[in-house]
Amino acid sequence: MGSFKSRPKRSEVRAQTGLPPFCSATLVKSSVVVLAEDLKRKGPDMPDPNEPLLTQGEEQTLLRVARTALETYIRKATRIDLDDVETTPAMRENRGAFVTLRDKTGNLRGCIGSTSHASPLLVSVRDNAIRAAVNDPRFEPVTTDELSHLTIEISALLDGDAPGTPFRRVDSLDEIVIGRDGLYLDFDGTGGGLLLPQVASERNWDIDQFIHALYQKSGLSAEVRQDPRVVIHRFSAQVFSE
Repeated sequence: MGSFKSRPKRSEVRAQTGLPPFCSATLVKSSVVVLAEDLKRKGPDMPDPNEPLLTQGEEQTLLRVARTALETYIRKATRIDLDDVETTPAMRENRGAFVTLRDKTGNLRGCIGSTSHASPLLVSVRDNAIRAAVNDPRFEPVTTDELSHLTIEISALLDGDAPGTPFRRVDSLDEIVIGRDGLYLDFDGTGGGLLLPQVASERNWDIDQFIHALYQKSGLSAEVRQDPRVVIHRFSAQVFSE
């Protein structure tokens, strides 16, 4: 059975961020490793949104895995075995992923993920489905009564500038495209906040609003925008839901 650590109280997290519980995402500890020298290397072009990472069949399989993992853990406190899942090379490839849960009214119920491409996508989906249900510090754990009302969304992260990471350093805000890019702020190499690509488009934000929310998520004021210790990265994902 997997071990999932206890969370700080919901009120403590709200006080730290000042943000309402939209899908700003919560990172698994130690999931972000960004080396400056790696991100200076020339990487591939930004992924073409017309060339999906996963087929519709692969998306459906991953959603079923997330659903089964979530319900099994909530009901039995055990993690499902993935050995019997029929997989494809894309599902076995090491890749970070976020899992978002929404309640019957469409409101956020949990959102957790890992950014480093350190585990097979299938494993990332299973583990983060569980974590979104029981470890998001903004919410109480999901109960069995809620299971049938939850909707699952998966964000499979695409490749970035350096091996093992989805990130691409932002040198100009003109590089950011609403709806395509998520944002990650790193402050002095200690990490910071992350917003998934779908957040800005869902809330009809422009780039200034997106950046402002990122600083809020990171616990930083707008006054530090010009601080050389602040580095913003963008990333993309293939997003699909039940």
